[in-house]
Amino acid sequence: MTVRVLGIDPGTAVTGYGIIEPSNGHPGRLVECGIIRTDPNEALWHRLDAIHEGVVELIAKHRPTALALEGVFYAKNVHTTVVLGHARGVIMLAAAQAGIDVSEFPPATVKKAIAGTTGAGKSQVGYMVQRLLNLKAPPQPHDAADGVAIALTCLMAGQS
Repeated sequence: MTVRVLGIDPGTAVTGYGIIEPSNGHPGRLVECGIIRTDPNEALWHRLDAIHEGVVELIAKHRPTALALEGVFYAKNVHTTVVLGHARGVIMLAAAQAGIDVSEFPPATVKKAIAGTTGAGKSQVGYMVQRLLNLKAPPQPHDAADGVAIALTCLMAGQS
């Protein structure tokens, strides 16, 4: 069985994802990355359904052996934290329905693993993903790069 990790940076407007697998000579090989975008004018439950369906489609297409998810962070706005929790919940539901284990990584852990510092910005994380995976350019947009970074963190941590 080929090890393949689906990393997800959850969000209700934009959910970034990256799929990587081990590679000789590099920490991983990028299979695909991108975003699941929802319509901000839609009701929250419609947006959550779109996120769930997007993740279900990614799982069906790529058959990952693990799903890595950005851990909870506490926003200054409690509403933002709660809504993000809903997005994380539908992503975990998609993994559970497919029988895939979920690993969670706090943002600081991902930044430290990929860029060497917990204070790395989005551009720095994208650049380091590019270097670690030997890509011609950082994954775009930043949400996709974050999804790849989360998957890469999982693979490097041996939790796949």
